[in-house]
Amino acid sequence: MGAPAWRWALRAARFPLGGGGRRDPGCRPAAPFADSAPSGSRDEALRDRRARIMSRGLPKQKPIEGVEQVVVVASGKGGVGKSTTAASRRSSNIIQPVNLALALAANDSAKEVGLLDADIYGPSIPKMMNLKGNPELTPRNLMRPLKNYGIACMSMGFLIEETAPIVWRGLMVMSAVEKLLRQVDWGQLDYLVIDMPPGTGDVQLSVSQNIPIAGAVIISTPQDMALLDARKGAEMFRKVHVPVLGLIQNMSVFQCPKCKHETHIFGADGVRDLAKTLGLDILGDIPLHVNIRETCDSGQPVVISQPQSDAAKAYLKIAKEIVRRLPVPPA
Repeated sequence: MGAPAWRWALRAARFPLGGGGRRDPGCRPAAPFADSAPSGSRDEALRDRRARIMSRGLPKQKPIEGVEQVVVVASGKGGVGKSTTAASRRSSNIIQPVNLALALAANDSAKEVGLLDADIYGPSIPKMMNLKGNPELTPRNLMRPLKNYGIACMSMGFLIEETAPIVWRGLMVMSAVEKLLRQVDWGQLDYLVIDMPPGTGDVQLSVSQNIPIAGAVIISTPQDMALLDARKGAEMFRKVHVPVLGLIQNMSVFQCPKCKHETHIFGADGVRDLAKTLGLDILGDIPLHVNIRETCDSGQPVVISQPQSDAAKAYLKIAKEIVRRLPVPPA
């Protein structure tokens, strides 16, 4: 196809003809009829129509039975310490949700806390929470979470061999996420902490659109590359109407164990600057400390094994800040 034909094809795509007719390449498209309605009314009608069309394609949110509030812990990039914070997660990126769940329980012993590992491809909660085995089934054919340190846990890692890779396409991953959300007997939980995989893909959208979420926590290291993805994660939650409770700056500072000199290996205030740009709060800082990694690798997260350490105190403080920002649950 020559250059004139390409130009004609592009013009035909931009100005399609009604009734399947053909237009001479040299003809100009007819001017559209003037709309008698005011432009403001047209814009409002267009927005309403778009909203109706979008709502047809979105699943209806349904609460998880027995769970009062859901908190998701996420990052835009892997390896920034997200999971470690949740329980208290895998390597540095997984340690965060683990320690966070433990800190929520430690701050208020009357609260029941659960931890869901939504990282289908790289489940790490079993190792960090020192849990093995397959979930039992209830008479209702629901999986019963495994429990350690007072935290009810569910992970794809309980359903496959530890060294077996998961080689699934998107639809299978979505199905697995749906089962982890709907086919688990959580009992009665005050908080369910969901450890999200890195990125802003199918899993994040599936979780955000299927269940009501009380708030999202974004974890990032201060370096520029991680901050770019952390910002995308925060913007994604805003687009799906999930409130972002704040940001956590992980690996904020390294203190030499011998001379006590402090070094900001990944930068000093990158997450704080991002929080200001986005109009969000800083929930706290987690230091870069070998004990956080070692305790999670051994299945004894720092909040449990070293509760008086600076790292454990940082998690406990962050857990308080999160609870303070959560909406008051209905009576």
